Amino acid sequence: MMKRNEKYSSLPIGEKGVDIINIKAIEDIGYVQTDAMILNSVVPEQDSSCQQGLYFQDGSRRVDYILTYHIKKSGAFRKQPTRHGGSASNRSTKKDQPQPGNKNDPEIGEQDHIIDYHEDDKRFRREEFEGKLLEAGLELEKDEDTKTYGIGFVKIHAPWHVLCREAEFMKLKMPTKKVYEVNHGNNFVEKINTFIYKMTEPLHPNVEEKRISSVKHLSYPFSREKQHLFDLSDKDSFFDSKTRSTIVYEILKRITCTKAKYTMGITSLLANGVYNAAYPLHDGDCEDENANDRKLLYEEWASYSVFYKYQPIDLIRKYFGEKIGLYFAWLGVYTQMLIPASLVGIIVFLYGCATLDDNIPSMEMCDNRINITMCPLCDRTCSYWKLSTACATARASHLFDNPATVFFSIFMALWAAMFMEHWKRRQMRLNYKWDLTGFEEEEEAVKDHPRAEYESRVMKKSMKKEHRKRKKHPEVVNEGTNKWKQTVETAMAGVKLTEKEKLTWRDRFPAYVTNAVMILFMIGLTFAIVFGVILYRISTAAALAMSSSPSTKSNVRVTVMATAVIINLVVILILDEVYGYIARWLTLIEVPKTDKSFEERLIFKAFVLKFVNAFTPIMYVAFFKGRFVGRPGNYVYAFQSFRMEECAPGGCLMELCIQLSIIMLGKQLIQNNLFEIGIPKLKKLIRYFKSKRTSVPEEEHDKKLQRYEVDYYLEPFAGLTPEYMEMMIQFGFVTLFVASFPLAPLFALLNNIIEIRLDAKKFIAELRRPVAARAKDIGIWYNILRVVAKLAVIINAFVIAFTSDFIPRLVYLYMYSTDGSMHGFINHTLSYFNVSDFKSGTEPIEPMQLGYKVEICRFKDYREPPWSLNGYDISKQFWAVLAARLAFVIVFQNLVMIMSDFVDWMIPDIPKDISVQIHKEKVLMVELFLKEERGKLQMLENLIARGKEAKSMENCHNHSPINRPQSHKGSNTTLHSQNIDV
Repeated sequence: MMKRNEKYSSLPIGEKGVDIINIKAIEDIGYVQTDAMILNSVVPEQDSSCQQGLYFQDGSRRVDYILTYHIKKSGAFRKQPTRHGGSASNRSTKKDQPQPGNKNDPEIGEQDHIIDYHEDDKRFRREEFEGKLLEAGLELEKDEDTKTYGIGFVKIHAPWHVLCREAEFMKLKMPTKKVYEVNHGNNFVEKINTFIYKMTEPLHPNVEEKRISSVKHLSYPFSREKQHLFDLSDKDSFFDSKTRSTIVYEILKRITCTKAKYTMGITSLLANGVYNAAYPLHDGDCEDENANDRKLLYEEWASYSVFYKYQPIDLIRKYFGEKIGLYFAWLGVYTQMLIPASLVGIIVFLYGCATLDDNIPSMEMCDNRINITMCPLCDRTCSYWKLSTACATARASHLFDNPATVFFSIFMALWAAMFMEHWKRRQMRLNYKWDLTGFEEEEEAVKDHPRAEYESRVMKKSMKKEHRKRKKHPEVVNEGTNKWKQTVETAMAGVKLTEKEKLTWRDRFPAYVTNAVMILFMIGLTFAIVFGVILYRISTAAALAMSSSPSTKSNVRVTVMATAVIINLVVILILDEVYGYIARWLTLIEVPKTDKSFEERLIFKAFVLKFVNAFTPIMYVAFFKGRFVGRPGNYVYAFQSFRMEECAPGGCLMELCIQLSIIMLGKQLIQNNLFEIGIPKLKKLIRYFKSKRTSVPEEEHDKKLQRYEVDYYLEPFAGLTPEYMEMMIQFGFVTLFVASFPLAPLFALLNNIIEIRLDAKKFIAELRRPVAARAKDIGIWYNILRVVAKLAVIINAFVIAFTSDFIPRLVYLYMYSTDGSMHGFINHTLSYFNVSDFKSGTEPIEPMQLGYKVEICRFKDYREPPWSLNGYDISKQFWAVLAARLAFVIVFQNLVMIMSDFVDWMIPDIPKDISVQIHKEKVLMVELFLKEERGKLQMLENLIARGKEAKSMENCHNHSPINRPQSHKGSNTTLHSQNIDV
């Protein structure tokens, strides 16, 4: 076997000016056990237990984490597979030998020298970092002779004493030996729960955790002093693979290196290219013959054949951690709650279909006997047209513009409140079940380490202050002093200063200004693009109206609307990706202190930009289109050339429905599904082809990929932000404009059924295993849900009041109808225009297209007729309708808000049985410790009693007749010695 410190032999002083840390010295200190060494596993594993690469070469120590790095190998001097590896100096000598044919080329030699310098620097930093890992008690094993050519792997194992130490630091709750019975409620409730469980048993996944357990282990933060409380009969399985990798990652994050260059944790080394990747291993293969959690999740969760089953949330949490488990639990609750919303939406849509022939306004529009001549839709090229030609649009609008949509809007507002309350209760149940009830964010904040970028920025600030101090108080520096030593001392001084220094708002002020300017610019860019699409619609409509083809002229509105929506969809998809990168860059320049702060700032910026991007085109159609058109003879023009576009005769609600449905379905199908499937597979294919292009020696082809090599080719985990983001945007589509599209919950439900299995397959088979993270809730996303739900009430109130014809119909029915019916409503909403009042150059070129001369045409607006004293002025009906609309908005908004708050107040956040169980756990824990203290006290009393008994027996023995003849002096000496012993 190779020598222990062979991989970390000291470099010549002339090259580096500082010695690498001595691993043998670390051993002597006592941090590293005698078997904690770095091995060169140059021979593929032969033992079946470690054949998959899940264990060290000895087949007993499990691989808890993997670090990968680039190694430069020369084909001419490739190391032969041997049991013992050469020393670092020998390998560097071989590596530095010139290649045949290139020794006389100075440019190539200089490039090789630069590359070798960078590689040596990275190797130097790796050696220091790995030495620090050994100091922390971790065990390492290297493998540079794998089928993954040019990549070296460092396998990390955390021994038992390290796991115990870190678990105590992290305050990890572990199950104790104490077991208690879980009360699921009173007998009646328990019977109902049992009945429901039996009825839904086919929907539960076939995993061990599916049955409702009647007992639960009492959990307590792990402590080395109280190991007797825990069941340590099987130490190998006490800490599962998820917990072990989390512990190792915490150590990797806090290791600080200062010899080569100041670096804080593994994140800095990854950013600087010292290591290529760092990841925990998956538990075996998805199609492995041996049973493992990954295979079980693949079969019972990631398969499309089990789409109708519940998710194995407990197994997901066990494998991926609480944070990812909470995401999929939230997604499952959201999808379940979409089922009643979809059913009600379908009923509302069917109601519109059933009452289609009873809708008097649409029947009047379709009646050819009612001869209503409408004014031209554009200048010059458009002529007069019959209102009956818009029959299809009017009938289609009734499907979504009927009294049932008002009820559906109220229902969806209450549904959103019910959904959030239901999730809070479900979240509390999971917190109790997963032992997170005592987990506080403050503890996590204390434990959370500063980000590497923050530490680096603070150190630079500290170094500047130190430099200024030295300028004010110059000191004489010995020229013979080692410059590298000075650099190290300066760096260490900076490290000490970082403990006192922190970034203030003044340090971040330029970043804050940049953020504000860039966000406003991006929002302005979105508005500009929407305005550009509006100009496209106006100009295209004018161009198509000049066509000589009758079919083109008749389908102008449909053609313009369809092409504009597709353009909007493409622009939204492109800007979504751009805004994601910009939001990350803006967050990086802010230099947040912790990962949690970084994530929250990133989420806020990305959501604002993506929300504006997705909903601005829809907002335009809902609230602005057709509002600033003007009237015949006095139209509003864009750039003095193009008339602003008008709504269809049936209103803009139908166009709003089409726009919303296409953008929603397009984003779900293209962005959420195709991108999620296609991009990871494409990246994986690119990595595969890159590895194929690399010249791999023949002996590499005979090797089998180890588990850590297979995982290396998987896509890195990028966080849950993209997953949550797409669901938040979808939640906006479902709630914000639901009055115009009652089928939105149904399409969201169908998408989510696929989305759950798609995400599951991605997490199980396409991504590297994420590091498990603890979390008590879904964080800032819940606040975003609340904001969107409140905003939905306001927007739906305005959609019903201003976009639909619901309020004008009510006003006509109760104020202007002569017979109490809707007969005459269409005529009431149309104003008169005398064609002689057209401005010069705007009248139709073909005024006789209908076959008769038109003197009066109609347009949709509330204006006085031309024969009145105030011709074309806004009429009294307009102000009556406007007042009714505003009153409706106020009443609807306050009524629904009060009802939502009432639902929030009625439903407690914590289920009663869970609060009882939490209290019971606290009582049992107190009893357990009181019992332990009583046991200790009893033991102490027994020891004292035995001591007193022994003392009394000894006294009796001393005062026996045999000892009486002894002198008083001797007796006093004996008593004195006894007192000293006591």
